[in-house]
Amino acid sequence: MSDFGKIAVLFGGRSAEREVSLMSGSNVLKALQQAGLDAHAFDPAEREIFELKRDGFNRVFIALHGRYGEDGTVQGALELMGIPYTGSGVMASALAMDKVRTKMVWTTAGIPTPRFEVVDGGSDWAGVAKRLGLPLIIKPAREGSTIGLTKVTAAAQLPGAYALASRHDPFVMAEEFIAGEELTAGFLGDQALPLIRIEAPQGNYDYQNKYFSDETKYHCPSGLPEAEELRIRAMVMKSAQALGCAGWGRADLIRRADGSVQFLEMNTSPGMTGHSLVPMAARQAGLSFDDLVLRILEMAHVG
Repeated sequence: MSDFGKIAVLFGGRSAEREVSLMSGSNVLKALQQAGLDAHAFDPAEREIFELKRDGFNRVFIALHGRYGEDGTVQGALELMGIPYTGSGVMASALAMDKVRTKMVWTTAGIPTPRFEVVDGGSDWAGVAKRLGLPLIIKPAREGSTIGLTKVTAAAQLPGAYALASRHDPFVMAEEFIAGEELTAGFLGDQALPLIRIEAPQGNYDYQNKYFSDETKYHCPSGLPEAEELRIRAMVMKSAQALGCAGWGRADLIRRADGSVQFLEMNTSPGMTGHSLVPMAARQAGLSFDDLVLRILEMAHVG
C-alpha cells in the first residue's frame, strides 16, 4: 500500500449532488487514513484541479457525483496531468452521465432499456403521452439521484415537469414508466456484485428515501432464484462493457413481474454513504467498506 504515494480524495464539487458527495468522500477519506495511507481531502469547488500536480499527488480517488466530476471532465484533467484515478475513463464517464446517449449505446448493444424521447419547451405533450403512455417519467438527462425527476400521470402535468427538470439541465428526456421491482447491481473490476432489491416507502425511491430515510428496505441477497440472479448479473457486466466502464460502478434497473428487466442508468462514481448500495453489495460478497475502498484504489489508472 505504500506504493500508492500521496492520495487525494476528490469530493464536494459543483454539482447538484454536492451534499451526497461530501458524505461519500468523508467516508472514503476516513477508510484510507485508517489504513495508514497518506490521504487528503480535495474539493474541486474550493481549489483549482491543477493544484493536484503542483502539490505532488500520486493517485486520486474520485468521490464526486454528477456533473463536473462523474461526466469525464475531471477524468480528462487528470489524464492531462498523468495522475492515476479511480473509476471509468473520459468516454465512459461522459456517456454514462448522459442518459440519452447511454440508452442509444445500450439499444445498439441489445441491452433492454425503456423507450424515451428528448423533449423541450415546444414539445407536443399530448403526442409524447400517447407515444410513451402514462404514467411516464420526465427527468434531466445529465443529473443523478432523482434530482429534477417527476412521475407524470396526466398529460397536463408535462409542461410543469419539464420546467422543473430544465432548471437542472436544458437537456431533458421523457421516459416510459416501467412498473416492477427496483434492483441495483454494482460491479468491481470484471465481476458483478450481488443484486440488491429495493423497497422504498410508497414505491418512491427519491432523493430523501435514497440518502436519508430509514424506512427504505434493502434486500441483499435479493431473494431472486440463483439462475435468474446470475443471468441479470451477466447482463450488468455486458451493460458496463458496452459503455466502456472500468474499475467499479453500479447499474440501476427494473424487474417486471414476468422476470424481464429494463436498464435505467449506469453510475460510474456511485455513492459511498451510510445508505449507499455498492458497499452493501460488497459486504454480501465478503468485502468490508475499508477493503472495498482499497480495491477500488488499487484499480486506479490513467486513461
